[in-house]
Amino acid sequence: MTESIALLRGVNVGGITIRSAELREVFEQLGFRDVRTVLASGNVAFTVRTREAPALTKRRIEQALRDRFGYDAWIVLVSRRDLERAIDGFPFDADDSGRQPWVIFGSEPPVLDELMAFADEADPEVDPIARGDGVVYWNPVKGTTTSTPFAKLLAKAKYKSTTTNRNLRTLHKLLE
Repeated sequence: MTESIALLRGVNVGGITIRSAELREVFEQLGFRDVRTVLASGNVAFTVRTREAPALTKRRIEQALRDRFGYDAWIVLVSRRDLERAIDGFPFDADDSGRQPWVIFGSEPPVLDELMAFADEADPEVDPIARGDGVVYWNPVKGTTTSTPFAKLLAKAKYKSTTTNRNLRTLHKLLE
């Protein structure tokens, strides 16, 4: 058995509304067990009882979401262990009340490399960015998460199908 977490991109924003009960039902119909949704922002923890390759699991989930909810669904699939590692590796002061601790997950490592290339030109006071194992960490000032240069880079359509970001506090709730 593998404990996994599906991080859905763009759910309950921009006109794509999915109720937690319906989301849980989709995962249960796919044969997953111990399905639990966390918050209303597209976070699903579940257990995979087969030896299915993660890439196949990802494709099956995305197709089921497309079929059920009629939108172009993308997820980043991580194991519980990977999520724990991402949380533990957060390199900034997560308790700094003036900042927002973000973890950007990517389903394709070259995309994360591309995002990290921005770090060379980023102002570390405005856009503190660091690379982790399968993630990029970002710790902007509260209230600037849509207006900094890195925020604008993340918002580009070309990253839509391969990245999603979560606040560190949300990730802690996923592990509870």
